[in-house]
Amino acid sequence: MTDAAIDTPEEVPKSSKMPLILGLLALLLGAGGGFYATFSGMILAPESSGGKDMEIAAPGDLPDVSFVEVEPMVISLTPSTQGRHLRFRAQLEVPAEYASDVESILPRVVDVLNGYLRALETRDIESPAALTRLRAQMLRRVQIVTGPGRVNDLLIMEFVLT
Repeated sequence: MTDAAIDTPEEVPKSSKMPLILGLLALLLGAGGGFYATFSGMILAPESSGGKDMEIAAPGDLPDVSFVEVEPMVISLTPSTQGRHLRFRAQLEVPAEYASDVESILPRVVDVLNGYLRALETRDIESPAALTRLRAQMLRRVQIVTGPGRVNDLLIMEFVLT
């Protein structure tokens, strides 16, 4: 018989994973540094004058606005909330020249707010960011009812879930 060489695969040494680990570490550090630089305003921030142009508003510089009070409401929430009620009181910030117009349409504003608040559930009210979201929703509805430019803001004076 002839001497036949048996081919046995030689063990190839494993390549080191150190370059991969160092590459990932460098990537994470670069991403974190880029986020911090952008978030803190070191890069890509709008140019500011360094506070030199900022002036304190004098009392005469306040806008000419009036506040129209919305009558207090007690709203019974949906039947699934088992007899819970919401006490709500607000004021509308309106330009002074539109105060009488907004007062004349106030019953429609109350109707819109009552309808919106009545549709809420307790879980919608109890979340931490609920008041901000609800305020924005109510302001948008009031602005649609009163017309463009007549209501600047909705100020919530009382919002109590009982």
